[in-house]
Formats: sequence, structure tokens, C-alpha cells
Amino acid sequence: MADELALVADILSIISLLVGIFFLSVGMIGLLRLPDVYNRLHATTKVGTLGAFGVLLSILFQEGITPMGIKAFTVGLFILLTSPISGHMIARAAYRMGVKFCDGTCIDEYAGQRKD
Repeated sequence: MADELALVADILSIISLLVGIFFLSVGMIGLLRLPDVYNRLHATTKVGTLGAFGVLLSILFQEGITPMGIKAFTVGLFILLTSPISGHMIARAAYRMGVKFCDGTCIDEYAGQRKD
């Protein structure tokens, strides 16, 4: 019974690690390929958050409910909660500083409403 649980934990750990690595890879490719800071923020905050959470969840599956597993889960939860907020704040600061959009941007809904 213990061997079967260890095998299930290993399989879940490998699957979540591969999912996390995939999302982190897509996020880094997006960081290199996307044209401006606003588009790059989507790649780093959204996809990177899922990737980091997947890797940390893999650690939790591998370690179990131990101090290391609890720390990994806590760090993953912290990243999950703070990364979207930090991405929003970086985009807001970039917009307020006048960082231009890429040429393909169709509309700026905040043009003329900016309060400094």
C-alpha cells in the first residue's frame, strides 16, 4: 500500500513538474518574443505564475506534508496571490511614465483620462 501511494505521488509530482516547466518555458518565450512591456507582462505574470506554482506543487507532492512541502505550498500560494497585483502595478507605472504601445495596439481606452 505504501509503495502504491509513493508511486502515485511520484507520478503526480512528475506531471505537475512537466506542466510547470511547460508554462515557464512559454512565459520566457513570450518575454523574448512579445513586442512591448504590456504584452510581456502577460507572459511573465500569468504564465509564469502558473509555471512556478506547478513546480512548487511538484515539490509538495514529492516531499509530502513536511516542513519543505508546506514551505513550497506557501511560496506557491504567495506567488499566486501577488504576481497579478505586481504585474498590474508595473503596467500602471509604465503607462503613467508614457511607455508607448506597440504598433499593433488598436485602442487606448485611458487616453485623455490620465491623472498624474
